Amino acid sequence: MSSLRFEIQATCPETGARAGLLHTAHGVIETPVFMPVGTQGTVKGLSPRDLENDLDARIILANTYHLFLRPGHERIERLGGLHRFMGWPHAILTDSGGFQVFSLDSLRKVTPEGVWFRSHLNGDEHFFSPEGTVDIQLALGSDIIMALDECLPYPVDHAAALESIDRTNRWARAGYAHYQRRKKGLHCAFFPIVQGSMYPDLRLGCVDALRELDAPGYAIGGLSVGEPRDLSQQMVAVTAPALPADRPRYVMGVGMPEEIPLYVSRGVDMMDCVLPTRNARNGYLFTSQGKVVIKQAQYIEDAGPLDPACSCYTCRTFSRAYLRHLFHAGEILFSSLATLHNIRYYLDLMRRIRQSIMVEKFPEFLRTSQTGSLAELGS
Repeated sequence: MSSLRFEIQATCPETGARAGLLHTAHGVIETPVFMPVGTQGTVKGLSPRDLENDLDARIILANTYHLFLRPGHERIERLGGLHRFMGWPHAILTDSGGFQVFSLDSLRKVTPEGVWFRSHLNGDEHFFSPEGTVDIQLALGSDIIMALDECLPYPVDHAAALESIDRTNRWARAGYAHYQRRKKGLHCAFFPIVQGSMYPDLRLGCVDALRELDAPGYAIGGLSVGEPRDLSQQMVAVTAPALPADRPRYVMGVGMPEEIPLYVSRGVDMMDCVLPTRNARNGYLFTSQGKVVIKQAQYIEDAGPLDPACSCYTCRTFSRAYLRHLFHAGEILFSSLATLHNIRYYLDLMRRIRQSIMVEKFPEFLRTSQTGSLAELGS
């Protein structure tokens, strides 16, 4: 039923890492892929032209919760859908808004049918149901839509996690059935989300329940909620191999550059994270020579490029000294230049990972990345 098709081109026999092609209604995406986060219909600091021409991004993520509240999914639909609204011709994945709703804590109430919540903008009360979040995302015109799920904080006890995945599974079934009834679902794909906190038995039980849907793809959620990073890796190592091998696997909300090759080694095809954009705005930049905290005095007369191994516009054109000046002056240009570089760093890292899988050298790439130096993985 879905217009999405996943084609695996190469698999690493030693690790299970995959390189593939994700065919969507708005173009083909090479995997593994990192998706820049454009929460409110924009990747902060970047234009769609930057993303398309300078960065060669082919899919970005937007947020259902924020776009539902402002400007509203019905208004976006009347204006031609999210692609036209934001001037983005390539693929868009929207999350269901569940993570944001459950982070509201005292402003929300969970029921068997969905979740009531109050807007963080003005306090107005709203309701998200599994079917309703599908309708919102279809109105937006997303290429990949996510199931409404319950995202628990860390830590949580086993009994609470068990109750939560039962709710998540019921919502996934209801959302998927509604998606199949909607003709507009022909133009997108629905991904249910595996939950289960940090309990392997619950993760695998959730996978078993969601596999019955035979969905176009599957996501692993409930990570990056305060748990130790090695525990995140353990949950993905347990969960990913149990998901259907012929469907794309998406780990939500990860991670630091040194973690990305590890996730790929577990058989993960898709990732997203706000780290490159948020860190950029705060002056924390990723380079082949390690992190650069641009506010530091050591860069005050540094005439060299931010990253000599990077060919992005920022690194080709400006010095570390100039970037430091922009940061301390509070200039908007700093956020744009820094974000452009950090996103380029992530996308280039993923491209090098993909190439290493295609030429059967991923185990070597992985070992190098875990010995301390993504810098050695270089250009």
